[in-house]
Amino acid sequence: MLILTNNIHFYEAKISKMISLTNQPEWKIPGPPTLPLIGRTLNIIRFGKDGIGYSNELFKTYGNVVSLAESGGTNIYSPDTDCPGTILAFGPEIVRQVTNQHHVYHKRPLSATLYRQKDKSKRTQPLNNFGAGLFVVNEEEHLQQRKLMMPAFHKTKVESYRDEMVAMTQSEIDQLSTDRPCEISQLMHRLTLRIATKTLFGEDINTVDSTAGEVLQKILNCQRAPSIKLFPFDIPGLVFHRYLNLLAQYETKIKKIIADKRAKGVNDNDVLSMLIEARDEESGHPLSEEELIAHTGVIFLAGHETTANALTWTMFLLSQHPQITGDLVNELDSVLHGEAPTLEQLHQLPLLDRVIKESMRILTSVPWNGRVTSETTELGGYEIPKGTEVFVSIHHTHHMSEIYQDPEAFKPERWETINPSIYEYNPFSAGPRLCLGATFAMMEIKIVLAMVLQHFRWEYVPGQTIDRGGVISIKPKYGLSMMVRSQDREFSNGVGNVEGNIRETVKLP
Repeated sequence: MLILTNNIHFYEAKISKMISLTNQPEWKIPGPPTLPLIGRTLNIIRFGKDGIGYSNELFKTYGNVVSLAESGGTNIYSPDTDCPGTILAFGPEIVRQVTNQHHVYHKRPLSATLYRQKDKSKRTQPLNNFGAGLFVVNEEEHLQQRKLMMPAFHKTKVESYRDEMVAMTQSEIDQLSTDRPCEISQLMHRLTLRIATKTLFGEDINTVDSTAGEVLQKILNCQRAPSIKLFPFDIPGLVFHRYLNLLAQYETKIKKIIADKRAKGVNDNDVLSMLIEARDEESGHPLSEEELIAHTGVIFLAGHETTANALTWTMFLLSQHPQITGDLVNELDSVLHGEAPTLEQLHQLPLLDRVIKESMRILTSVPWNGRVTSETTELGGYEIPKGTEVFVSIHHTHHMSEIYQDPEAFKPERWETINPSIYEYNPFSAGPRLCLGATFAMMEIKIVLAMVLQHFRWEYVPGQTIDRGGVISIKPKYGLSMMVRSQDREFSNGVGNVEGNIRETVKLP
């Protein structure tokens, strides 16, 4: 009887999917052909291996709206089983349309296609919360949840984290030794992990055996493994099995933190404490335990990784532009005199602000804004079927010569004369989903850079291959090593001899 019931459900699902696809408009978005036998797999692999490089080719060939495969049928991001295909697009008008049409372009969980496994067993149930939060709610529900969270990211609240950011940055600086190599990517990930864990959960990595933030980082590392999507089976030895173990560990930890904070009845100076205290204006209801778990996980994943990569790329760009680095260190010294910046002084560093803006333009940490269409719509002159996953390229929009003269050149001075719209310069998205943590991220980046650049000179180690790595968040694929030198102002040392596809993105000596 059980076998018969399962077969009925299987064929019902098949028939439902066939009807859904039959009712879809014809796929007319241009794209590359697929090869016999392997079909669309090669297109997906090429995009996963180097999304920016592959899309460069596609945009040059087919225009600024392109299908990952000419007949559709690809699925990278959407957890929906009837995804008709993947579209890549760029340009200010595309950004405006996608970010503002909240009811058409929906967000989906950061767990992407793994979200389909959420109801398979008791062990997969944590997938209902992981990578969800604001990413799994849309339209009115999203606006209501976002409103509840906004006080935790108010400017005054964000500024209260300044001392913790300074203390943790100084702690990392104190552990560095001159004339030794430092893997910048690891340093920045460790530092932003500490800051995120402390400000979000109230935990410090150096005082807790295994923090919720560290477990979240391990979960994210598992999710990056290619085999996890190929073999999403809960079998010991497989990545998916370890992934579920870590999800369970995270939920146990975060539930204990929530229970402890509620028991104390004290509003600690962290984001989770504020979310526990938050109440809906109309109903007076608080966020549920499941909502708290989902929101804190998303805040951590969306903030820590991207900020670390932004810091890493900025350090790399400065290592190859000695005049800009010299001018920036002069500015820092003249205002800060070797000290960490106060809140007031952060507004007295215009070159630092321009350097960060230009770095986030030319090497955008999050190059794609992924959405899924909730209905058939129009984009760039093409009819887009319901359920299509749309990747808007922030990277390619930031490299349009119509907006930015000589776009591959690192020129912080351009920000003295240009004032692009939010759809032309889009590192924190736009519209109803404008990044809640933008103010937090900018303050963190400024504090970290101001402190590490005053203490040391960072010298690029020649002979490295600097390739773009990742899809959702871009970082140096093989890491980035620099020698830590005393601040002797010999900024020309280490300039040049950079190898790798990073040269396709930015002009270098």
